Amino acid sequence: MLRSLPADFWRLWSVGLIVTTVRWMETVVMGVVVYKQTGSALAVASITMLRLLPMGLFGAFLGALAERFDRRLTLAGMIGVLALTSTALAVAARLGELEVWQFALASLINGFGWVTDNPVRRVLMGESVGRERMASAVAFDVGGLNASRMVGPTVGGLLLVGIGIDGTFLMNTVMYLAAVALTLAVRTRMAATPGAGAVLARMLEGFAIVFSDRRLAATMVVTVIYNVFGWPFISMIPVIGRDQLGLGPEGIGILTSIDGVGAFFGALALAFWLTQRWHAPVYVGSVAAYQLGLIAFALAPEPLTAGLALLLTGVAGAGFATLQATIVYLAAPTEMRSRVLGVLSVCIGTGPIGFVWLGWLADQIGAPAATAVTGLIGLAALAVTRPMWRTI
Repeated sequence: MLRSLPADFWRLWSVGLIVTTVRWMETVVMGVVVYKQTGSALAVASITMLRLLPMGLFGAFLGALAERFDRRLTLAGMIGVLALTSTALAVAARLGELEVWQFALASLINGFGWVTDNPVRRVLMGESVGRERMASAVAFDVGGLNASRMVGPTVGGLLLVGIGIDGTFLMNTVMYLAAVALTLAVRTRMAATPGAGAVLARMLEGFAIVFSDRRLAATMVVTVIYNVFGWPFISMIPVIGRDQLGLGPEGIGILTSIDGVGAFFGALALAFWLTQRWHAPVYVGSVAAYQLGLIAFALAPEPLTAGLALLLTGVAGAGFATLQATIVYLAAPTEMRSRVLGVLSVCIGTGPIGFVWLGWLADQIGAPAATAVTGLIGLAALAVTRPMWRTI
C-alpha cells in the first residue's frame, strides 16, 4: 500500500504534517500565554476560534475561487503568508511588544491558510492518487496530521520554556518555508478550470449540489455537530490542565499530545483495514465516541484519567476526519470537488459558534462543567438528527 502511493502524495502529506505541527505548537503556546495574560477562558477560546472563522465566512467562496488558479501555486503562496505571520510575531516578541490582539490577528490570518487545505491540498492529493486509493490516502494523511498532534503540543510547550516565545515563532517560520519548498516540488498540476470566472455562481452551484444530495447533506450535518459541540473542547485543555489538574506548560503540552497519539494509531488502523461498507458507521460512531471522550476528560480528577479520555477522543477524531473528507470527495461530482469541499469548509467553520459558547459558559460555571454540558448537548443533537445521517 505505502509503495503504491506516488511521490507527489508524500510531498503533499509532508506539507500537511509540517503545517499542522506548527498549528498545534501555536495553539498550545498562544493558549498558555493568553491565559497567563488575561486569566480568561473566553479569551483562550476566542483566539482558537479565530482560526476557524474564515472557514465559516469564506470557505465556499475560496473553494470556488481556487478553481481559477493553479492549486500548487495557490498552496505555496498561502503557506508563504503564514511564514510571514510567524516572523512578525517573532519580531514583536523579541521587542517585548507582543500583545493579545496580535495573537488574534495572527490566528485570523492563519485561518485563511487552513481554508485552503480541503479545496486545494486535499484535491491535489486526490488527483495524485486516483479515486480508488483516496480513502487509504486520506487515512494516511489523517495519520500524519495527527502525528503532528503528538509532536506539536509537546514541542510547543518545551520550546516556550526553553527558547522563549520569540524563538518558538522563529522556528515556525523555518518550518513553513520547508513546506513551501515541498509544495513547489509537486509535479501534479491542476490548472485553472475553464469557465471558472463566475466565482459566486460556481459557489452557489456547490451549495446546490450539497442540498440536493442526501448523502452529502447528512455528512455536512454531522460535521456541524462535531465542530460546534465536540472539537472546541481542545481550547479548554490548557484551562482544565492548569486549574483542575495542576499542570504547567510542559504538562499541558504532553496532555494535549495524547489526543494526537490516539488519532495517529486510529488513522493507521483505518488506512489498513477500513472498507467502504464501514464508512458511514465509523463516521457517525466516531462523533458519538468523541463526545463521550470529552465528557470523561472534563470530569477527570487527575492527569492519568484525563490522558485516557484524550486517547479516546484522538481515536474517534481520526475516524471522523478520515471519513469526513473521503465521503465528501467520493460523493461529489469530479468537476465540482473543490466547490463541494469548500462547502465542507463552511461546515467546519461553524466551529467559532462552539468556541464562543464554550468559552462564555466556562467563564460562568467553570471549564470542566461547561465542557461536560457541551458534550451532552452534542450527543443529544446527534440523536435528534438520526433520520438524516442514516442516509449516509
